[in-house]
Amino acid sequence: MEQAHSLLLNEEACSQLREHQRAEFVFEWLRFLKKLLPADVKQNQKRLVEQLTTVLTGSPGPPTRLLLAQCLALVYRVGDSLMSSLTVDRCNDIIRSKDDSPSFLPTRLAAVACLGVLYEQLGRLLINSFKESVANLLKAMKSAESQGRCEIMLCIERILKGLGVSAVSCHRDIYKAARTCLTDRSMAVRCAAAKCLLELQREAVFLWSSELENVATVCFRAFEGSNYDVRVGVSKLLGTLLASALDPRQTIAPRPGTKRNSLKEVMELLSSGFLRGGAGFLRASGDMLKGSRDVRVGITQTCVVFVSILGGAWLEMHFSCLLSLLMEWVSHARATQYPADAVSCRCCVSFILRATLGSLLGEKAQIAAAKEICQLIDKQKRVARVSPADVAASQHVLVCALLELGSLLQDLSSTAAPLLLDTSIGMLDTVISVLLHPSASARLAAAWCLRCVAVGMPAQVAVLLDRCAERLNALKSCPEAVAGYSAAIAALLGAVQLCPLGISHSKGKVVMTLAEDLLRSAAQNSRISIQRTQGGWLLLSALFTLGPTVMEHHLPRLLLLWKCAFPLSVRDLENELRRGDSFTWQVTLEGRAGALCAMKSLVVHCKDLLTDDVISRLLPLLSCAVALLSSIIKAYGNQIKNAATVFRLRVYEILTMLQPKTYEGKQLDWTRSCAELNLLPSLCYIQDLALLGPGLQDVDQHYIEEQLHGGGSGGGTLEYDPFTIFEKAQEVPTPLPPASALTAAAVQLFGVIFPHLGIQQKAQILEQFCEFVRQLKGARQQTVQIHVAAAFCCTLKCLALSRRELGSEEVQKPALSLLLGALEGSNPLLRCVAAEGLARLVQVLNDPNFTVSITLMSFDKLKMARDAITRTGHALALSAVYRYLSGISSPQYISACVGVLFTLSQDSTSPEVQMWALHALSMVVDLAGPLYHSHLEASFTLVLRLLLSTPHTHVEVQQSLGRCLNALITSMGPDLQGEGAGVCVVRTSCLVGCAVMQDSQDCLVQAQAISCLQQLHMFAPRFVNLASLVPSLCINLCSSYLSLRCAVVACLRQLAQREAVEVSEHAVTLVKELPRRDNTQLGESASPPLHNIVSSQHNDFYVTIKEVGLEGALFSLLDRESDPRLCRDIQETLVHMMSLAAESKLAHWLKLCKDVLSASADSAVETLQEEDGDRYDDSSVFHAKSESSGPFNNLRWSTRVFSMECVCRIIAQCENGDPAHFNMALAQEQRLHESADFLVLHLADLIRMAFMAATDHSDQLRLAGLQTLLVIIRKFSSVPEPEFPGHVILEQYQANVGAALRPAFHVDAPPNVTAKACQVCSAWIASGVISDLRDLRRVHQLLASSLAKVQVGRDVTSQLYNETVPLSVQGSRQRESPGSHLQQQSDEAGTADPAGAGLLKLVQTDLATLSRLWLAALQDHGLLTLPSQYSSQLPSTGGSFYTAETVEQARPHYSSAWATILHATALWLNSTGFIMVDEGPANLSRPVTPTSMGQSTSLSSVKSPEDVSTDRLHLILGISVEFLCSPHSGDQMENISSCLQALQALLEVPWPRSKVGNDQALSVELLSVLHRLIVTRESPSIQLAVLELVRQIVCAAQEHVKEKRHSAEVDDGAAEKETVPEFGEGRDTGGLVPGKSLVFGALELCLCMLVRKLPQLSPKLAGSPTGRGGQTCFLSKTDCRLVTSALAILSELPSICSPEGSVSVLPTVLYLLLGVLREAVKGSVGAESGQLVPGILQALRTVLTSPMSRAEKSHGAWTELLRCALHTLLESWHTDKMEPGVDEVTMLTSLTIFLLYASAEVTAVEPLQTRCIQAFRASLESKDPVVLSRSYQLLVSLFQGPAPVARPFILALGGRLVSQLEEVEKSRPQGPAELQAVQDAIRALEALVFAADETHRPQLVAVLLPILISLLLDENALASAPAASRSLHESALRDLMRIGPQHSAVFKALMASAPHMKARLEAAVKGNKESVNTKAQAPRVINKNTPSIQLKINFL
Repeated sequence: MEQAHSLLLNEEACSQLREHQRAEFVFEWLRFLKKLLPADVKQNQKRLVEQLTTVLTGSPGPPTRLLLAQCLALVYRVGDSLMSSLTVDRCNDIIRSKDDSPSFLPTRLAAVACLGVLYEQLGRLLINSFKESVANLLKAMKSAESQGRCEIMLCIERILKGLGVSAVSCHRDIYKAARTCLTDRSMAVRCAAAKCLLELQREAVFLWSSELENVATVCFRAFEGSNYDVRVGVSKLLGTLLASALDPRQTIAPRPGTKRNSLKEVMELLSSGFLRGGAGFLRASGDMLKGSRDVRVGITQTCVVFVSILGGAWLEMHFSCLLSLLMEWVSHARATQYPADAVSCRCCVSFILRATLGSLLGEKAQIAAAKEICQLIDKQKRVARVSPADVAASQHVLVCALLELGSLLQDLSSTAAPLLLDTSIGMLDTVISVLLHPSASARLAAAWCLRCVAVGMPAQVAVLLDRCAERLNALKSCPEAVAGYSAAIAALLGAVQLCPLGISHSKGKVVMTLAEDLLRSAAQNSRISIQRTQGGWLLLSALFTLGPTVMEHHLPRLLLLWKCAFPLSVRDLENELRRGDSFTWQVTLEGRAGALCAMKSLVVHCKDLLTDDVISRLLPLLSCAVALLSSIIKAYGNQIKNAATVFRLRVYEILTMLQPKTYEGKQLDWTRSCAELNLLPSLCYIQDLALLGPGLQDVDQHYIEEQLHGGGSGGGTLEYDPFTIFEKAQEVPTPLPPASALTAAAVQLFGVIFPHLGIQQKAQILEQFCEFVRQLKGARQQTVQIHVAAAFCCTLKCLALSRRELGSEEVQKPALSLLLGALEGSNPLLRCVAAEGLARLVQVLNDPNFTVSITLMSFDKLKMARDAITRTGHALALSAVYRYLSGISSPQYISACVGVLFTLSQDSTSPEVQMWALHALSMVVDLAGPLYHSHLEASFTLVLRLLLSTPHTHVEVQQSLGRCLNALITSMGPDLQGEGAGVCVVRTSCLVGCAVMQDSQDCLVQAQAISCLQQLHMFAPRFVNLASLVPSLCINLCSSYLSLRCAVVACLRQLAQREAVEVSEHAVTLVKELPRRDNTQLGESASPPLHNIVSSQHNDFYVTIKEVGLEGALFSLLDRESDPRLCRDIQETLVHMMSLAAESKLAHWLKLCKDVLSASADSAVETLQEEDGDRYDDSSVFHAKSESSGPFNNLRWSTRVFSMECVCRIIAQCENGDPAHFNMALAQEQRLHESADFLVLHLADLIRMAFMAATDHSDQLRLAGLQTLLVIIRKFSSVPEPEFPGHVILEQYQANVGAALRPAFHVDAPPNVTAKACQVCSAWIASGVISDLRDLRRVHQLLASSLAKVQVGRDVTSQLYNETVPLSVQGSRQRESPGSHLQQQSDEAGTADPAGAGLLKLVQTDLATLSRLWLAALQDHGLLTLPSQYSSQLPSTGGSFYTAETVEQARPHYSSAWATILHATALWLNSTGFIMVDEGPANLSRPVTPTSMGQSTSLSSVKSPEDVSTDRLHLILGISVEFLCSPHSGDQMENISSCLQALQALLEVPWPRSKVGNDQALSVELLSVLHRLIVTRESPSIQLAVLELVRQIVCAAQEHVKEKRHSAEVDDGAAEKETVPEFGEGRDTGGLVPGKSLVFGALELCLCMLVRKLPQLSPKLAGSPTGRGGQTCFLSKTDCRLVTSALAILSELPSICSPEGSVSVLPTVLYLLLGVLREAVKGSVGAESGQLVPGILQALRTVLTSPMSRAEKSHGAWTELLRCALHTLLESWHTDKMEPGVDEVTMLTSLTIFLLYASAEVTAVEPLQTRCIQAFRASLESKDPVVLSRSYQLLVSLFQGPAPVARPFILALGGRLVSQLEEVEKSRPQGPAELQAVQDAIRALEALVFAADETHRPQLVAVLLPILISLLLDENALASAPAASRSLHESALRDLMRIGPQHSAVFKALMASAPHMKARLEAAVKGNKESVNTKAQAPRVINKNTPSIQLKINFL
């Protein structure tokens, strides 16, 4: 293929190829030539034209001819265009040729294509020949076949596009020809004619003026029998013409008697077709044929196009008129003559309203439209009272209006709240009044509208429920009222499923009472019996949607009602049948059908309540219901047919849902008529549905398109089954008519029952099925065959899923016969179901022999059969057989399949066979996996050959080829990256195939091309050219075809994951390079979307890309789309693009989000004014004004919510990036040196966006804004303001934050918004940003208002929402505000910060109230966390914040809030010290202070303060321990931390500490829990908190032991004794019992921590070759803190033991202490050992000074053990000192601590004392000045110590010290370290001197003074001496000046005896005085030359 990449065709290479390779070679050359052609080609033009002409006459395929035409036109456009006329003539000659042979057809079609593109590109250069060409084409079209007619229409379209107005002379002729083609039998020709006329109308004014009516009539005829593509094309044409007629783009010369068309005239034109359904559509009987529905759907789409082109502004202006005209359609008697037609008509009008109002109007305009609709409803409601005819006419108008009003309100959500408050229109009153309408459909539509109001504005649910219940009670005697209000209540109950805040459970009780009342009173008045019966059961069925927690309380009453609805036994049923008339039975059947529906609702919504007991009670009732099925019809026939059908349907539905074994053996009559499209698609394999054309889910118009596939029913509607009104759905349910629904239910029931039948029964039933099908003929046979196949396929599916067996051969034979018959049925959908059935049959039987026999039979059929039906069915069967057998494992089978399917796929005489064969081949490729690799190359060749030769008219074949290519690419997988010759060929084939499909005119083929390129990009990304792929994706991003848009976005999503920046750049480059005309052409060729159809709007899409990039265009698309999958993909694409590019293009993304957020028609938000008139002017800070100049207009709230989520994502992403994003100083500094951007620089924009969102009308947007504000506060609260040190950057935004928060605390604000605002308030207060007390008070007042809201009680909030909703607000208020306040208070304790004091003052006012709420919430939580066996202890009426019915809903709220409330409560108790204060009722209406807390006002249960405090302590301890013991707490680290902090806060207070200390069992339990926690949690913060808590527990035990000892001493008069009473663990024996000993538990925990950090401490680990003992464990700073904390706890343990117990524990403590010390000394813990040593030494000192070491009973043992420890220490010193890196200083320090703090009996013995002296003597010999310095310092401590300790060291080391100092004169210090060592030696000698007795001290002073004098320098040496010597000189002089006067006698004697010393000293003193004088005079000299006043220039 590389040889094809040249300017001229390589004819030599081409000639050597085979025919199919030659076509591929030529196509690849033409592709390359098209890219190359902008280059100059004049030199080679002649040769190039010859080669192109040769290709033209060489029968090129459809893709090649289009590419050829483009290249030929570009050659003339770029090169010399003079010769182009010759090519035109040549083409005309070919077209005129008389050769009609099939082989010449491709050449003629290529000539037509070339002619069109030549005129399109060269335009008026060919003006002279265009008339001849057009005439030639029109003449040729008369005899052309469908391909020719299609190509000629497309050619004429291009001619018109190229010539523009110059072609006016031929407009009429073209119009006539195109008008004929518009009703052609070929759908492709109709599409081409529509495109041609669409281009013609640009210049041919007559089309939308004088000929408008004729064109409309032709278009109506074109809709007859049309497919989807034709309807889209023709509706686009007609819609454009009508828009032009109404709003002409060019002026028309006025003719006499003509006037401009009005909207009414245009709509009348459409109305004529809509109401007539085209000409001649009425049967003799008067009902309409299916063709009329085609016309109606087409006109519906036309109307949408027409309005879309005129635009949103036009619609807003003319909506009232348009609405009234549309309602005339739906109210016309001809359109609603039959029920099915009425449903179809309503469907169409509803679609027009939804497609225009929903997508063209902004929120403000939608509110205005809702008002218009409401006024229309009010008008129709009044009309309906006049006559029955008016009722019939108005009901359909009301249905359409109410459904659209409901959709608008649901979409607007809370932004529509002002609409409900507008009393001028009284919207709710108007809608509710329709509930009394005589028509059931109008009543149900009104009920659904109320449901939409409830979903959009959840606060209205309870209000509307109360209102409807009240009216229902008042109007029980009115049948319409009973039916209407019961439907409304049911709809509102259904809405609760979509309202996260729910409703009060008391509403359920009200509804239950209403329903019972209706059912009991049904028999009182026969006139309203049916309505009351149906209404009662409807309410009960809807009630089940509230869930099992509500319904379990009502279940006994329901069981009683069910029992009353059915006879008690079959005998009673027989007695019933003997009496009653048809009306009585109609009422009875309605009641029983309703009862069965309630059972169904129980099974669906409350399955937990379906216990064995309940089922046993229901089964007898169901038996009676089944027995009644056949009897009642026989008795009364058609008189009760409808009621009996519904009853039968309900029986089938409930039996399907229950266990089949309960009614095994019962055979049911299941055959009824039903359209196959309602039944079969769910049974088909999902991919096989592609054979049937575009799926209904893949088009925007599925709402109206589905009625064309719904048989005679015309689609579903709510009145067919009112019981669907409470289903959980966003869109209005469309249940099928009862007869159709019954068939579907029967099929499902048959599938469930059949597996439970016996073998004989199964065989008999299947044989009967086969016999039924054989006996019938024609349409009836097909209907029965469809039902039989569906039922049996459903059975097989159930068998496969339940892994049951079908049965023996006698069952298999009729089963196979049944499926094979269906496989050869004429209905393609039936064949798909049969193939799926065969696959399931093979799966169920799981018999290889049977599988082989099936495949062999299909092979034989395919060899013999010649009809398309048999061949298609068995081809599909070949691929389906192995579908559920884990793929195809036989290479021989694959080869056989490939051979057969290859042959079938090349059968060009039957496109249907080709399509099915290729689809089957794609399935085989998927199932074969790697085994297919040997066939890949041949398959690629076949697919490419067919792609290059399949006509464009056979799009279904191209679609199958696309699926096949996709499967082949998937099969190749990563092998596509290879470099081998074969792989390169395959890869080229893939790219060429994708290019062919991209050029297709069919959207599904284009979607397949994009999907294939996406697969290629995944497996071989470097071979996919993004520069060409991305522009094609951008062009199709606005396609009118949903499937194509989905494919484009799915591809973009994948590309954005790795190459987001490149994708965005390519998109912008595309728009920049496109001139305006090309934009328009692209807009037209890409089929812009139905809701954005006009090319100017399409160009706006490119403008959007140009302004804000592809990201902005995706935001626009997201706003318009309604398909959930597509919206999700768009969001993911944006998230991927943001994650890769947000930091590099930060300003762009933030501006984009801001533009999206600002793009609202009503974005100007008026903030609330301060109610107290304070000076604080929040409201003036921000007014979010509409930014109309932005690139977006009228975006929906959901899009703006997503933009806020994007802002949060950007902040989170920056958090993981450059630290400068959250550091203003750093950001400003880096900004100076590089062109970087940082988040902190955009803080103002972030705050502004959060404010705009938080103050919007939409609740969802307010939540998003508050969440963003919370994130901003948390991330930026600590960022300093560089310009104002000591301040943070957020301080300047205090007013903005306050203004954003205030609306959330308004009395009407939803609780979830208030809860989120509480969270933000708390974060804002706790952040420390606010410094002014007044500012603090304002924010705190908002929180206080939420507290008041919680206390209102059950009067307001709890009536509007579920009882758990106040709990969520309460939880947020409690969780967020006071906890953070108290935490900050505790952090600031002991400081003089006024903000902290002010915060404490603010909190104090609420603490009395809050503390009760906290304690009540904690008590509730404690009860709710009890195990199930203690559920009886739960209060029967519920807790403080929940009722008994809301237990389950309450649990999540408690689960999320309890930990912070627990922490806050502990902090409060800490602050009060557990001292009771007079807390009073505090005006709380709810909750009452918890009774078990001792706060009850009842006199009989008043507790003492001690008991109350004990209860509180146990509550907090119990909740904490229960949670910390939970194995599920691993992912709740914040809660663990809160628990530990709460316990720490408690143990800081003396009273709870004494309680814990007194209760050893409690202490031990806490330690065991903490031990488990430290083992299972690796978080350092958690481990540190655990150790701190252990220390507090040990301290509590210490205090307890001390107190007991002191009490014993006082009691025994032992204060003067030296003995210590024996208290503490160990008692007399010294034994510590594991599990009961606090000391043992603490030892375990500390050992665990130490060994985890230092495994060397464990003898087992240290000696293990695989353990960590041999490794060096480097400790971090946190690890060192953990180790020192553990050692500190260890050192305290002996003090809580008895003397004997302390002896037991001391060896372990000393072993661990010395072990850690040794590791620290050896340096094996890493660089952080310096942080470890002080903790070790402190722990050692604590042990040595323990009172147990001096206790009489333990003194001896302690002395021995401490001697051993000292010996161990000295031994380790001796062992380790030879190793490098040993820390001698630490070892010496530890020896010093031993010597100073241990008793003399420990250290004075030999040889320990001698070895200690030797250690110090060795250190004094060290060459390291640091070691020397520290040694001298330690000697100072020793010399100053007790005499028994000091004396030996003075005697042993004094002389050495003196000699070292005497040597200093000779070798003076050279550096600071040596200087410090000398100075420390002098301090040591001085300490030695002063340690001597007074009698000997003069002698020692006489030694010290000469040494000091020897360190002085003479005057000459001082000037040149180094700094260290000078410092030593000055230090010695100071010491002499200090010591000399103290010992004057010795000093004078020395001076007298040593004159040289005296002279040296005098010189030093004199020099020192001169130096002082010089320094003193220097400032005075300077002052003479400086001003007398000093200016302060440093203001910082």
